[in-house]
Amino acid sequence: MMALMMPILRAALAVGFAYASNELSTGESSGMVAEKAMEQVFFRSDAAHSSSMASIMSGMTIKAAWQVLQKGNLTTPALVELTDQHAKLSNLRKAAPTGYSAVDGARDLLNDMIFQSSEKYDKEIIDCTGAYADKCGSMEECRGKIAASNFIAASSRTSILVSQKTINRAQVDIPTGKLDLKTHQQKCKAQLLRMNTRLKILQGDIAVLTSILKMTDCEKKFVQMEKLAVLHCQDPCTKKSFVTFSQDSLKQKVSHLQTSLSQDLMHDTFKDLFQGIVGLDSVEFLQLSEHQSPVINKTNFSNPPLPRTAVPGDPCTSKAAGAPTYEHKRNAKCTIKKSPQCYKLQERFLLIQSGVKDERDNLLSEIEFTKEACDETSKTLQTQIQDDTNLLADAEAQLADSMTKEATAAEHGRQTAKLNAQLDADLKTKMKSCNKNYIQFETELCALKKIRGELYKMKGRTVFFQDCIVAKWDPESCTKVCGGGEQRLTRNVMTHPNGGAKCLKLDAIKQCNMQPCPVDCKLATWAGWSKCSAECGGGVQQRLREVKAAMKFGGKPCDAVSETQACNNQACEKDCVLGSWTTWSQCSKDCDGGTQKRQKMLSQPAEGAGKCAGRWSKERLEYKPCNMHRCPLKVGTDTLQCNQKLDIVMLLDGSGSLGQTGWNAEIIAAQKFIDAFSGAGAQAEIAVVLYSGPRTWGGVYKCFSKSATKVDMAAVCKISSVSHFTNATQGVKQKVAGLTWPRGSTLTSLALLTAHAELALGRKDAKSIVVTITDGRPLSYRATGLASSFIRKSARLIWVPVTMYAPLSYIKTWATRRWQENVVQVKTFGDLEKPDLVTHIVANICPMGSTNGTWGYAHWR
Repeated sequence: MMALMMPILRAALAVGFAYASNELSTGESSGMVAEKAMEQVFFRSDAAHSSSMASIMSGMTIKAAWQVLQKGNLTTPALVELTDQHAKLSNLRKAAPTGYSAVDGARDLLNDMIFQSSEKYDKEIIDCTGAYADKCGSMEECRGKIAASNFIAASSRTSILVSQKTINRAQVDIPTGKLDLKTHQQKCKAQLLRMNTRLKILQGDIAVLTSILKMTDCEKKFVQMEKLAVLHCQDPCTKKSFVTFSQDSLKQKVSHLQTSLSQDLMHDTFKDLFQGIVGLDSVEFLQLSEHQSPVINKTNFSNPPLPRTAVPGDPCTSKAAGAPTYEHKRNAKCTIKKSPQCYKLQERFLLIQSGVKDERDNLLSEIEFTKEACDETSKTLQTQIQDDTNLLADAEAQLADSMTKEATAAEHGRQTAKLNAQLDADLKTKMKSCNKNYIQFETELCALKKIRGELYKMKGRTVFFQDCIVAKWDPESCTKVCGGGEQRLTRNVMTHPNGGAKCLKLDAIKQCNMQPCPVDCKLATWAGWSKCSAECGGGVQQRLREVKAAMKFGGKPCDAVSETQACNNQACEKDCVLGSWTTWSQCSKDCDGGTQKRQKMLSQPAEGAGKCAGRWSKERLEYKPCNMHRCPLKVGTDTLQCNQKLDIVMLLDGSGSLGQTGWNAEIIAAQKFIDAFSGAGAQAEIAVVLYSGPRTWGGVYKCFSKSATKVDMAAVCKISSVSHFTNATQGVKQKVAGLTWPRGSTLTSLALLTAHAELALGRKDAKSIVVTITDGRPLSYRATGLASSFIRKSARLIWVPVTMYAPLSYIKTWATRRWQENVVQVKTFGDLEKPDLVTHIVANICPMGSTNGTWGYAHWR
């Protein structure tokens, strides 16, 4: 029987696989190609069916047909009974029974069997096509899941690499920052220790000087001042000069001064007591602690000495060999200043103490500034370390999370690939099964039709059999576009049966659109930017965002999951860029030599450690002289006259260092200055402040005491307002002429603060000017500098330093910029009385033209 069936099966298999053989040979390397190849088998077309039926029918014999029916268990009792009536199937034509009843019964039986076989064939097609759609949909879902898993794994790998990079950077930055913080704190601690040590020394010197001031108080008579002498001596060997005192208790106190600042101030302050002495630059102060003992390390020997004979002492030890000793010579070269100089002595010790206090106050400010700077830098470093620590923790958490996601995605992809391989194998197995069943049913149909035809041929008749033929299925819309829906199928009858098998079902339900629905990518929000890879010179920073759901099944793909941007593009070191020179300004003065200026504005600021010239440097600011001619004077006047609307405060120095000659010269100069703002058309208002200070430490202490007790500024501190703002200049002139010389110390800072308070009484539309006359150093440089800064915020501050003892270098910094036109230096008191000096001062503050006057004030402010 197998020998008879093999040609038929080979022919059927050849037709069944004709559409898929080539594709299936490569289908295992490409799922989509294999599915397309298998689709040709599952969705068997009418052409393939007709071709297969024709091929099978061409090789079908009645014997083979019967064997097919036997193999398929289609030999029903009725069919067996029918064939038994004709003895043997091979002799049907020779011994056919009479009548047609048996043949018609066999026809009907065979038609039913053909219908049943066609129905099975039809169901097999529906079942196979449904299985194909289901398997292919599942495989497409697997492919989508695998692609999504791969995308998530790749995204996680990117996050892992970024996290590892961040961790590596943080692991370098954190210990580096901690070391920088530790080094910075150690430096600050050492610096503050040095400052505080120096502060203690300065405070010790202040305490020593306070006790000295109490001892030398001329009014309280703590010491016998008639026995006190200031000695200026010269060492005949070293040729150095030194100052000392005749009284041992005072000499002992002076020896306790520790800082070089106190020694320098002692020298600079006392040198003017000795007029006519040359070489004061080499002056030193004699102290008891002048020579320090060296540190000697002695070896401790244990062996006792042997007895020695004592050597008699040498009585001839005099270095002078009987001549006058060094002490005699030194005493002979000393210059003595005795008690009539008590107030000068007290004043100088006040100046020394004030200088040390200035240094102490400056040091306190520096300590406070250093503490703030150290704390600020420490906070910055600590913040940076904490940021790096947080960054490290976040990166480690992100690394762990990303590694988990990568591992999960990889495992999910592996499991899905395993499922896909199983589905692919099941699909191929199903394909073979369906193809085998297709051929089996087609062979059965051919066998049944062959037997049906042979039955009528046994009667010697040719009978036409018309089986019912139905059209293709017409599918309606699927209930779903994806994810598996249902679809109703209908078909029409193309040919009704005529002696043949009846029609198959004309409607059916099948699954449709089994492919999974598209899944769009979903991304989380952007994480923060990473730390810049460089502090300057151009770096990059990166940020990521997590993939919440990867794109699958043809959905919307993910946008970028990482972004980079440039950062810190500024050059590490770039100098600033200056613009071109401006045009020359108007002249600051109408006569007596003014200046014009031009400047360069800043176009681009410096970057990093780049350099940039200051706004007052020569690279950015230039001056040139102008209006160098003498100022024209009105007839009948000896000074320049001013009719500008000005509020002027004049500060007159009444310190004892002036001397009677200096005091008289200052009064004359002040009167001439007031005359310059008098007369017809004058709009100026003038206020005058006379300043000096207490002559002793007790009075100075009251002026600066922190006590809440009210201090009489005029009686105690010698700061008095001679006149408030007024345009009655002749009355002001008379008050100045009647002033009494205070002969005290020099509390310049209090005078400036008094002037600052006076300015509040001035006119809103008038320009404010403060003119300060001084012949020497103020009691406190620091306090004077602070008071000057207050004045400069609301007025133009002009200084008139007289004699060589005025601290010109300090005064240049105290005056309003530009000091060349706000500092009028006077060499002698005789020059102070000359009208040309007053003209020079007035020319500085009062240009003749109203336009120039406005510009000149704003120019220097």
